[in-house]
Amino acid sequence: MRELTYFVATSLDGLIAAPDGDWSAFPAEGDHFAAILADYSDTLPVHAQQALGVAADGSRFDTVIMGWRTYTPALDAGIDSPYPHLRQIVATRGGREVPEAVETTADPVATIRELRAADGGGLWLAGGGALAGALIDEIDTLILKVNPVVLGDGVPLFGGAAYAARRFDRAESRQFESGVSIVTHRRVP
Repeated sequence: MRELTYFVATSLDGLIAAPDGDWSAFPAEGDHFAAILADYSDTLPVHAQQALGVAADGSRFDTVIMGWRTYTPALDAGIDSPYPHLRQIVATRGGREVPEAVETTADPVATIRELRAADGGGLWLAGGGALAGALIDEIDTLILKVNPVVLGDGVPLFGGAAYAARRFDRAESRQFESGVSIVTHRRVP
């Protein structure tokens, strides 16, 4: 069965962006970035791949699901298909128009369950927090890029999720000189 992985940057206080969605407080340079390029190239949008001279290797994911607010910065930058190397699905409640290369879903839970039942590679949940909150019980693996910054207010890692203790065990933790840690947790059945 295909696994859903929430791979996302977060602050020490569990926020993935400022209240307006800006994530520029997270360091974009440092030794952790080499690990991201080497191990998670599938998660780089096409414009970042081009700027860095790297190519996604398709080793981790073949599908990305993201919320509308995660997708719109690409649109605002004139990029209709930010992850052309992946199947792209945008969760949205509205009947918004998207380019042919991008699919939409109004029911992300059902979509993830359908994708899991089909053959294919890994499923990457790119954010945002509200979508992660809706999919919290479907997530198999958390890979958190924990940044050495406290935001105080902003977009939570899991927005709108009802209270329920969900157990994940730490599988791996890597610390970098930049102060960033990449921590992997797997759901306990």
